[in-house]
Amino acid sequence: MSNSTVVVVTGVSSGIGRAAAERFAERGCRVFGTVRNRAKAQPIAGVELVEMDVRDDASVRLAIQTIIERAKRIDVLVNSAGVTLLGATEETSVAEAQTLFDTNVLGILRTIQAVLPQMREQGAGRIVNVSSVLGFLPAPYMGLYSASKHAVEGLSETMDHEVRRFGIRVALIEPSFTKTNLDLNAPQAAARISAYDSERSVVALAIQSNVQKAPLPDGVASTIVEAALGPWKMRHTPKGEASLLSKLRRFMPAGPVEKGLRKTFGLA
Repeated sequence: MSNSTVVVVTGVSSGIGRAAAERFAERGCRVFGTVRNRAKAQPIAGVELVEMDVRDDASVRLAIQTIIERAKRIDVLVNSAGVTLLGATEETSVAEAQTLFDTNVLGILRTIQAVLPQMREQGAGRIVNVSSVLGFLPAPYMGLYSASKHAVEGLSETMDHEVRRFGIRVALIEPSFTKTNLDLNAPQAAARISAYDSERSVVALAIQSNVQKAPLPDGVASTIVEAALGPWKMRHTPKGEASLLSKLRRFMPAGPVEKGLRKTFGLA
């Protein structure tokens, strides 16, 4: 793809989305970054901000239509907008689960469905969905978040088979702990069941510790850019812990992997 590549990145207010938008702009792409509130969003050099709420059908359609009117095409869509949630599965209400899935899964679906007609018409495109190592690994006390990322993985793999005949490919990014406000300020399920209190607290502290030690989003952003502009492959794990976890999941017996995972989250 040339330097005139038109890229849309969702959720560029902060974190991985913002870092990815910056990297695409540095590569000479024409970049549109979506934010929920443009008036409150901090500008990004070389990035055109567009207001869009991935949870709202009309908002998504209008934003994508606006981008197509300005740029006449969309070559790359990066779905990076997402939310997280900490809490035992038993504690997580259906309403909280619905809110999480509305952003992490249905938000991706809305944006993809808005972009695909243009990509099919132009006969080319790349869709990059930001998943997580939790898309292939479990995480205690993050059951619904993990489930949403498993859903993103299934959706992405399936869709890649459906759209490749139109010159469109789908790729997944699977980062591990990353130092972003999303993880540092992770919300917790509103309901509290006392039986989980001690272990939940241990896990929450372990997550905070791992996030504080984690790298900034730059490495994940670079991986996103390569997944979008380089040769296609389905899964991309940033260098370091994410890449190691992917190999362990594939090649090590389940027992040692499970023990290592429980240790990471501070569980006996």
